[in-house]
Amino acid sequence: MAKRDYYEILGVGKGASADELKKAYRAKAKELHPDRNSDVPDAEARFKEVNEAYDVLKDADKKAAYDRFGHAAFEGGMGGGGGPRGGHPQGDFASAFSDVFDDLFGDFMGGRGGGGGRQRAARGSDLRYNLRIRLEDAYSGLQKTINVPTSVSCSSCSGTGAESGAEPTACPTCSGMGKVRAQQGFFTVERTCPTCGGLGQIIKNPCKVCGGAGRVEKDRTLNVNIPAGVETGTRIRLAGEGEAGLRGGPTGDLYIFVEVMDHPIFQREGVHLSCHVPVSMTTAALGGEIEVPTIDGGRSRVKVPAGSQSGKQMRLRSKGMPALRGGGTGDMFIELAVETPVNLTSRQKELLREFEKLSEHNNPESSSFFTKVKGFWDGMKS
Repeated sequence: MAKRDYYEILGVGKGASADELKKAYRAKAKELHPDRNSDVPDAEARFKEVNEAYDVLKDADKKAAYDRFGHAAFEGGMGGGGGPRGGHPQGDFASAFSDVFDDLFGDFMGGRGGGGGRQRAARGSDLRYNLRIRLEDAYSGLQKTINVPTSVSCSSCSGTGAESGAEPTACPTCSGMGKVRAQQGFFTVERTCPTCGGLGQIIKNPCKVCGGAGRVEKDRTLNVNIPAGVETGTRIRLAGEGEAGLRGGPTGDLYIFVEVMDHPIFQREGVHLSCHVPVSMTTAALGGEIEVPTIDGGRSRVKVPAGSQSGKQMRLRSKGMPALRGGGTGDMFIELAVETPVNLTSRQKELLREFEKLSEHNNPESSSFFTKVKGFWDGMKS
């Protein structure tokens, strides 16, 4: 019996794209699945026919050969490697169902897709390192040496997990697929192969140093550059500095999470700093200059206007934190805290009382305030 055209089976034209082929295949596979057509005698045969057509057309090389030679490309060795099933174009029902399961659900369950069953070595895990630094270090940046407990590639077997000269072999349980399937009623459940752990390979002669894992535990010393301007929550990624992959797999990454410790003087808000600066009563009243510390370890002189009150804020431009990704430097805000003198001598108390009497006519705002308070209470009494 002559074979039907593959494009006709899927219901697409010869110029159909890969996405169009996949979409048509999924629709046909769902429509003709034997579980849905148990009362149709030829359902299984038609289902395998759809699977065979897509198996050829989804592969660029096989598709090119089919477009040129038709079905003859897979007969008599013209295909260079037999038919789509390694010399058996029809394949068996289990293989057909396997392909349908992978193509329909591979994206959701990690199926092999079009990879031909070869499993990638497992990638190493990403690692996290919490790093606490001072505010001064966040201002200037620093190079920090850290020790990270991790897994590194086994030097004895070069990460293969096998003794020198030995080669991994395909897992007999899953035939190298890394997954096994079990029929449960109308559903097929796919699980990671318990024999190979999903790698698709087993090692009959494992490395004596790493026990076949291809990696060993070791503390690594790394030099980390912390850029100026980091703040709590900043994450620094060091690519390839994480855990070594299983049996030669790619290495994971190391993520450094920065925490900037509280400072005894400065409070931080973004790129700006603030601090409370004590000032004497006489300086606040008469005006003058004070010295304030800055985050770079220096000191800046600040002019205090006469008559300054507690809570007055003053700004020192460009004395704050640098922006992490450029954009200049923040400012530092000073909040004055006028100090009340304590432990006064008799003479100092006498002078302050005299000052108070002389100040009654120099502080009309205060006199007005107390006059209003007195009037309020007098009104309440009446």
